[in-house]
Amino acid sequence: MRILVVSTPGAGHVTPLIPLIGALLAGGDEVLVASGPEAAPIVEKTGARFARAGRSQAEWMARLATRTRGNPGDGVAAERIVHYFLPRAFGEIGVDEMVDDVLRQGLEFAPDVVLFEAFALAGPLVAELLGVPGVAHMFGPLPPHEAVELANDAVSPIWRSYGLDVPGWAGMYRHLTIQICPPMLETAQVPTGETFRLRPVPLPIGPREITGRPVVYVTFGTLFNANLGLFQLALEALADEPVDVVMTVGRDQDPAGLAPFPANARVERFIPQAELLPSCSAVVHHGGAGTTFGALAHGVPQVILPQGADNYEHAAMCERAGTAIALRPEVLTQASLAGAVRRVVLAADHATASRRCAAEIVAMPDAVAVATALRSWVRAV
Repeated sequence: MRILVVSTPGAGHVTPLIPLIGALLAGGDEVLVASGPEAAPIVEKTGARFARAGRSQAEWMARLATRTRGNPGDGVAAERIVHYFLPRAFGEIGVDEMVDDVLRQGLEFAPDVVLFEAFALAGPLVAELLGVPGVAHMFGPLPPHEAVELANDAVSPIWRSYGLDVPGWAGMYRHLTIQICPPMLETAQVPTGETFRLRPVPLPIGPREITGRPVVYVTFGTLFNANLGLFQLALEALADEPVDVVMTVGRDQDPAGLAPFPANARVERFIPQAELLPSCSAVVHHGGAGTTFGALAHGVPQVILPQGADNYEHAAMCERAGTAIALRPEVLTQASLAGAVRRVVLAADHATASRRCAAEIVAMPDAVAVATALRSWVRAV
């Protein structure tokens, strides 16, 4: 089988595709990934072919900024961030940036199916133009239906430029949707088409190893880790708590910038989460998909400090399910953070909900099973 994978360039959008890409390659399929330049190093590690489609996401945002008198999204309420950016940045601009390159690559590659991450809205259009099925791969919870309807309106003129009418939902759900959220976290329903579920992250490599003093892991990923003030706030908030803090600042930051450290804190550039999470009693982070789902798979309760993008969606999802406490910027203080960590470490409710979510993740099909099911589905379509 030949699979054309289409992704927007951000690491948070590309990375959730990697397990399925790896399983498809291991099964002998040919995979071509079309994305912006930032995605190339991530894709090339899998062994899949990479083809550049459009410019960098920073250049997309620069285009969007020319339409405003301020920074795109400034002043938009957290619950409206996806409603703002999905139609504008990923619909009008993203599709225009990517579609010509993706279509050209698709015509040369002649795929049997187009697999696209949810916000890569050039994917369903190219699938329609090539006459092959399209498969939407979520990178978190389903986006709000209203936001997808706005994106449908935004991409309609581009579809019409190819002589096509957009088939609803921006083409996202037309054929098959792969969901990565366990059932207790996903409150929305796919409105049309078929659905597969895929385990969002690998299972823990070993059993839980809880130590005498609770270990609290603090990380702010690779996009928001430039804000050293956020790290400093966390160190100071937890300095007098009866916990051991393990903080990672990212390969591009220097832990020395936060020195001197409290006596209960260890600060490193990077520690593999798979090695650290089994011993953690809580995780403090920004709400990126990798850390969110990694902590859920290990049954570790979370305190989420959303900073932007899809962080707010993940924070709200986990808070509804009882696996996390979310602290938005306007309520974040040393006292509120210390109190939230104390609650998720000491109270049983968040740990119980997190363990139940971990059990649901164990029960979800892995990438190998989904790759097998996808091959059968494509043959049957």
